[in-house]
Amino acid sequence: MAEVVFSSWGRNIVDNRAGGDADLASLKVRLPESYLTEGKVGAFIGWDGLVVMDKTTDVVTLVAAYMQRVQEDYCCAKCSPGRKGTRVLQDTLKRIISGQGKEQDLDALEAAATLLEHCKCTLCMTSAVPVLDSLKYFRDDYRAYLRGERSSTPAKAYRGKLTAPCIDKCPAHIDIPSYIEEIKEYRHVEALGSIRRNMPIPAVCGRVCPHPCETACRRALVDEPVSIMVLKRVASDHEWMHHHQPPMAPKNPTGKKVMVVGAGPAGLTCAYYLALEGHKVKIIDMLNEPGGTVAVGIPDYRMPRPLLQREADIISALGVEIEYGVKLGRDVSLRELKEQYDAVFLGTGAFKSKPMGVEGEDQGYEGFSEGGIHYLRAVALDEGMVTPKRVIVVGGGNTAIDCVRVALREGAKESILVYRRTRKEMPAESYEVDDAEEENVQFEFLRNPTKLVVENNKVVGVEVIKMELGEPDDSGRRRPQEVPGSEYVIPCDMVIPAIGQDPDLSYLEDGDYGINQTRWNSIVTKGGTMMTDNEGVFAGGDCEYGAMTVVLAVGHGRRAARAMHRYLTEGKAYLDEEDAMEDVINNLGVFDKNEQIGILGGLHREHQPKVAGAERAQNYGEIELSMPESQAVREAERCLRCYRVGMVAVND
Repeated sequence: MAEVVFSSWGRNIVDNRAGGDADLASLKVRLPESYLTEGKVGAFIGWDGLVVMDKTTDVVTLVAAYMQRVQEDYCCAKCSPGRKGTRVLQDTLKRIISGQGKEQDLDALEAAATLLEHCKCTLCMTSAVPVLDSLKYFRDDYRAYLRGERSSTPAKAYRGKLTAPCIDKCPAHIDIPSYIEEIKEYRHVEALGSIRRNMPIPAVCGRVCPHPCETACRRALVDEPVSIMVLKRVASDHEWMHHHQPPMAPKNPTGKKVMVVGAGPAGLTCAYYLALEGHKVKIIDMLNEPGGTVAVGIPDYRMPRPLLQREADIISALGVEIEYGVKLGRDVSLRELKEQYDAVFLGTGAFKSKPMGVEGEDQGYEGFSEGGIHYLRAVALDEGMVTPKRVIVVGGGNTAIDCVRVALREGAKESILVYRRTRKEMPAESYEVDDAEEENVQFEFLRNPTKLVVENNKVVGVEVIKMELGEPDDSGRRRPQEVPGSEYVIPCDMVIPAIGQDPDLSYLEDGDYGINQTRWNSIVTKGGTMMTDNEGVFAGGDCEYGAMTVVLAVGHGRRAARAMHRYLTEGKAYLDEEDAMEDVINNLGVFDKNEQIGILGGLHREHQPKVAGAERAQNYGEIELSMPESQAVREAERCLRCYRVGMVAVND
């Protein structure tokens, strides 16, 4: 782990210039020791201070380079304090390192930095933090410049990045403050353009994204987080409701052909960005419609499939061919795809249900479903799935919640969710659990199935044992423990296990492809490029990470497309500056849950209209309705525009 020469990060001052052995780990600061192949990381400068890792780093020149980036590349110039204050800082620092500075310039720097406290947003305001830190702790270095005893010694390179707590937390790294500002100004077309720079399926992610961005919304430190996900949907709804045609157009053809396996979020995203670069892209999918798990694993009351089809049609309009009903490993081999295409992306999802591990589940009893994802798929595709009167679903995630709610819509009189922890520990979104409760789903918490109860080869019940919570496990949730002798039977006609899914990688069994797999049966990719150990074969989404979220799959698909484009045009897959800085910032972290914002709250979150529970449980009509645009503007006005700028100094 790299040694730290000086750090003011997080307002924790560590000064080893006169000796000391603190390192990044001891400071709980995660920064790389090297940057790509360019050289060693000499320092990091940003919204929360300075971290100097190389004693030869010229801090004054570093600060000057940082303020030049802030002023010229990132300042929006929409407010006078930011526009003028950053310019004063830039010009004054430039004058100092050029040998023309005066003692009063140090006072001018401090005054200008203080002026930035009154900016429209936090970008310029937080950029003053490392300037003030450098003036306080490296004042002798400044004075050496003023006396003409030093000359500027720039680093080999400076690499900057605009971020925000919400941007950093979003796996697709969408410029969230930008599109929210555009919605606030009724510029919905521009807002959708900002979204599509990083995410091509806004109608989907505006409905079923678990919105991790909102967990890093600084507004929540004042009152409630901004409704980031719903505002994304507002921009998307505006386009199709007003019959606008998306403006995207691909670049000139490159002559390269790419096969994308899977028309789920990862595959659609990968195809979209590759097509925009001018590559000829074809998608194959084992289903007869686009969307993957989103189509057959998320019910229409959450994600209407016509809108999902529209997203795929937009991507097809870029020249992407989609062929349905084709399964890798059954209808075509990976070897054949490798021979016919210049690159292949595997986005095959995770459709294989995890076993419950209870007595009788592998006996083929009538009334035992193969798994939650299979039940939802059979219902969605109208494959003759009959739902009886009393259904038990085992699990605590979103798939389990979808299963108990779908069972009601399919005619069940009692739909019961059995979960081994309490409601507090459920991984499902809390509002989804609320919706299920409003629809009269029953919950059996702190219960775990032990065996199926069967009569005449048919399930008639589930034996469960009571649980109690012990010490936290690796996930941070308290570990459930059995209460001896507490078993009892819950009668039912059907059991649906929904405790997780795994990728089905059987298509790799027909040849030695050299593609490594994890112990969780997912594909190994390397170097952050999403390329497997088989050159030219990339992977992303659930088959690479395990069953996760739509937005993570989108992030994978976009990163893979960027690396694939470099592979197709330059002959090698590698991370560029944008990828590398995303990783640097993401590992460092942007959101500070203990930050004192210093403003009054009280502007509470706007909520979109919703169909009542008793009414909606009878059909598959969309539950959450479009948020009126005037209401969306009020919600957008709550955004604090929490931009920050970070920069790495790279040394030889």
